[in-house]
Amino acid sequence: MPVRVRTTGPDATAAVGMALAALLRPGDVVVLGGPLGAGKTRFVQGVAAGLGVPGRVTSPTFVLVRRHAGRLPLVHVDAYRLDDAAALVTLDDDVLADDVVTCVEWGGNVAAALPADRLDVQLTVDGDVADAPRRCTLTPHGPTWAARRGPLATALGDVAGTVDGVTLLPDGPDGPDGPDGSDSASGPAAERGPATGAGT
Repeated sequence: MPVRVRTTGPDATAAVGMALAALLRPGDVVVLGGPLGAGKTRFVQGVAAGLGVPGRVTSPTFVLVRRHAGRLPLVHVDAYRLDDAAALVTLDDDVLADDVVTCVEWGGNVAAALPADRLDVQLTVDGDVADAPRRCTLTPHGPTWAARRGPLATALGDVAGTVDGVTLLPDGPDGPDGPDGSDSASGPAAERGPATGAGT
């Protein structure tokens, strides 16, 4: 079952990513989806901060992949321009490696190359303006992430209790994101929806 939070600003979205970082292990894959401007890069920046990555982390839109040193090495992929899943694993030897954390933006474009054991993060925008609230739906897949679903909910609940702009949404089989709290429209077509603000 997914864990869902609502954020009301870029810093709140980053705080959710930072909380996730405490649970990450070598070999983990985090797959981010959502339309342009939903906050995918800001979420990864929070993950990077939580992993102790120094300096500014920017979207690898044109270089497609960047590696950052931290408590765990972070490999940040932008798959927006990839239309062949096989291309993901040929980008760089570090992509999906078992000694790094790999974050893949626009993961729906390369779904066939992604491991079954992963965490999906779908970001949606609640409104038509750039500063509209975001909903982050974090869905564990596979046994290692299923075992971390409870700690993930606890970590995000702690963030909601301490960071302005973060709200933990209740569990439910039919939440506002669709059945089981997942986004009812997924994949590249849904992710490439109209831009709703700055950032990815």
